[in-house]
Amino acid sequence: MPAPTILRAGALASRRAFSTSRAVRSGGAPHYDPPSGWLFGVRPGEEYKREGWEIPFFYGFCGSFAVATIAYAFKPDTSIQTWALEEARRRLEAEGILEDPHPEK
Repeated sequence: MPAPTILRAGALASRRAFSTSRAVRSGGAPHYDPPSGWLFGVRPGEEYKREGWEIPFFYGFCGSFAVATIAYAFKPDTSIQTWALEEARRRLEAEGILEDPHPEK
């Protein structure tokens, strides 16, 4: 006959597998900053002191936004409509129906 502690451990493990709550594993009590009523926790008359991550974040965010804007402005036109218009113009010029807009001098 198996030991009762083994049976109890097996039953506990099987119940835990179907449980809707999960075991909480953390390193300590939750951090809580009570509300002070002041915007960003700075009282009127006090000077705001920047944290170490704010300046690199600002320049990194603004710089990457500027690069993305420039890259978007100069991206190539790969739409099917542009390709079809150029292809139709090329074929009509080859057949002689349409004149060449840039005649060779």
